[in-house]
Amino acid sequence: MSEHISRKELKHDRVRESIEHGAEAVLSHTRIASIVLLAAIVLLSGYYGWKIYGDRRTAQAQAAFDEAMKIFNAQILLPGQPSSPAEVSYTDPAQRSQDAEVRLAAVAAKYPNTGPGRMARYYSALCLMDLDKLNQASEELKRLENGSDKELAALAKFQEALIAERTGKNDQAIAVLRELSNSGSTLVPKPLVLLELAGVLRQSNPKEALTLYTQIKKDYPNTSVADEADRGLGELAPQS
Repeated sequence: MSEHISRKELKHDRVRESIEHGAEAVLSHTRIASIVLLAAIVLLSGYYGWKIYGDRRTAQAQAAFDEAMKIFNAQILLPGQPSSPAEVSYTDPAQRSQDAEVRLAAVAAKYPNTGPGRMARYYSALCLMDLDKLNQASEELKRLENGSDKELAALAKFQEALIAERTGKNDQAIAVLRELSNSGSTLVPKPLVLLELAGVLRQSNPKEALTLYTQIKKDYPNTSVADEADRGLGELAPQS
């Protein structure tokens, strides 16, 4: 074989190498694209699979929550009042709260990361408050306060303020209510918070309570909150 390679042969070899390298590049890019596409399909499948699972869990939690709330909202029968077989009813409010708390706590424990599960925890805490189990109620409310649902956290804080007031911790109740009055919460509206704050302040600072009641009447006229403020003013007037 001649050691000499003609320019024509050299050009032919370079063209062949260029074609081969181009083919390799195309094949390589095709493989990369296939891997990326496969990864995207896996991720999308995982996302939609998880979403379907989450939606199913939420639906199950909602159904369980609705059943528990039938007990929470059950009618309390008056003495001698007949019960209806089609509706849940009680003669003892404490027994209703106890039964509702058990059902709601079960929903909260089984579906803790769903909206209905978090609402079940809130209503479970309300039942515990009705049963004067304030320490347990406070523990449940604190779990909601530290959660990502800001509206539910505001509701929990409001109930914490009521617990503090019931246990004689008025300074703590006042601090929480002042914070809530500036939170902009939809579920815990400012006039409701101010009304409660005025009620707590009536003993320790009647002058500020008077100012708050007056402000409520001025800012929210012709409302039930204004009516409550008017009653508060009437009760506070002799003291002031």
